[in-house]
Amino acid sequence: MSTKRPRVLVLVCSSRPGALGPAVGRWLTEAITPRARELGADLTSLTIDDLALPFLDEEEHPSTGVYAHEHTRRWSSLADAADGFLFVTPEYNHAMPATLKNALDYLGPEWAWKPVGFVSYGNTSAGTRAVQHAKQVVAALRLVPLGSTVALRIADAIQDGQVRPNDALTGAATGVLDELVRVAHALRPLRERDAAGRAPGPLPGSYVRRLVPDDAPEVTVLQRCCWTEEAIANDTLAVPALHESPQEVRAWLAEWDATGLWLDGRLLAMVRARRSADDWHIGRLAVVPDLRGHGLGRWMLRTAEAAGTGCGRVVLSTGAASHRNIAFYESAGYQASAARVDGTIRLSKAAPAGHPGAAPASVRPGLA
Repeated sequence: MSTKRPRVLVLVCSSRPGALGPAVGRWLTEAITPRARELGADLTSLTIDDLALPFLDEEEHPSTGVYAHEHTRRWSSLADAADGFLFVTPEYNHAMPATLKNALDYLGPEWAWKPVGFVSYGNTSAGTRAVQHAKQVVAALRLVPLGSTVALRIADAIQDGQVRPNDALTGAATGVLDELVRVAHALRPLRERDAAGRAPGPLPGSYVRRLVPDDAPEVTVLQRCCWTEEAIANDTLAVPALHESPQEVRAWLAEWDATGLWLDGRLLAMVRARRSADDWHIGRLAVVPDLRGHGLGRWMLRTAEAAGTGCGRVVLSTGAASHRNIAFYESAGYQASAARVDGTIRLSKAAPAGHPGAAPASVRPGLA
């Protein structure tokens, strides 16, 4: 399961003056906020009116992601940032409101592989026919509708324009949130693989992308798995990668150009690089222990080297007693200097001028 905090967008889908939607949305947000904190989920609440969307006015098909209007780009950004959705919807004539259908039709890739839950309200059917109608549409957009729902019958649940809280409704609402968060975590690998800025990796189904501060938990775990052996080989625990907190990792991820290799939501390998004067510094090259010997480290090293074109040298460091690492780097053309006071050695070689074995630019996100 991913360690990232899921972001849930609560969208009130009625724009009719005097509609009950805002009151239901307020009740829902208040009811599920304590559980969201427990689950580590972030909630954002909006109404359809906040989006200011006219009837669909984009010339290009939504699947292209090419948007001419600012209102579409803003809606795209909000939807793209979310990991899941809770739609608060009334029922109009056995169907969802046209405002919700319009908002769904505006976008394409932003919806894929994200869960959506429904909180409906109405009279005879408590809005359940609107939910069944909406589920047909969201499934076509590759949204994943949840089985759990909340249905409020106005005569029973609403008094003086406000929802009358009770344990049953609160339990149903938190149940939907629980399911939404579980499914959002489970679907994250599919969202990651299909997102923009990903390029194929060396293993079937793998991909590479730039590592960002939100990846700090996964990077922290990978470092501690990989640098334990280095600590043993060099007979020291004074290895920064073993002790960095997720907050410290987050800080350097914001400063370095770092790339990760992923498969099914798992971080398999990483490398970071940056320029200093005329040198291209490479560091934190790591591969999960169970996949060593499959060429991933060499592939990641070539990827990082290729981005150093224009520098004079490529330089990196490792422990003076890390003989396996030293042999690996020497086989890649590096020459080692004498051991330094801190127990490490520096290795270097000429930077590529169009490195013949380098990975192509399309697989170097974050290292250009």
